Amino acid sequence: MIGPTRIRDLVAYAAAVTLVTWLAMRQWYGDLPRLRWFVPLSLLLLAIAEVLAANQLRDRIRHRPGALPVQPLVAARLLALAKASAVVGAFATGIWAGLLVYVVPRLGQLAAAPDDTVTGVIGVAAAVGLTAAALWLEYSCRTPAPPDGDRRSRPDGSIEP
Repeated sequence: MIGPTRIRDLVAYAAAVTLVTWLAMRQWYGDLPRLRWFVPLSLLLLAIAEVLAANQLRDRIRHRPGALPVQPLVAARLLALAKASAVVGAFATGIWAGLLVYVVPRLGQLAAAPDDTVTGVIGVAAAVGLTAAALWLEYSCRTPAPPDGDRRSRPDGSIEP
């Protein structure tokens, strides 16, 4: 059974990747090509798409008027997308945060640091947005609790959810 994504796991991924990225920046920052501000925007576009999908899926699962029923395989695929996107968002947050941890203290020393700081801030914001959108999509995949009259008893006396 698949459980909900744990926030603490995502934070741990982001922290570990931040450390690794910072170490990599110390070694290879001068060899990197110039980072443009629009590089992390793909994460933001994916986040917007996932929020739109989550809102539509939520309406369909809750049988809102005018919403078509959702096929179980569609919900399962969107759940897989949400879980994967949450991890990707956490890793991307770590990458952009690692860049920021390296360049912000060197703003006066490195010519590329101011531009890379802007790109890093946009990257962190987009990556956190993707993670949040993925968690919202995952939450939207949940089915509502049945009314009290629809619950069935199990042989052991407990009630099925």
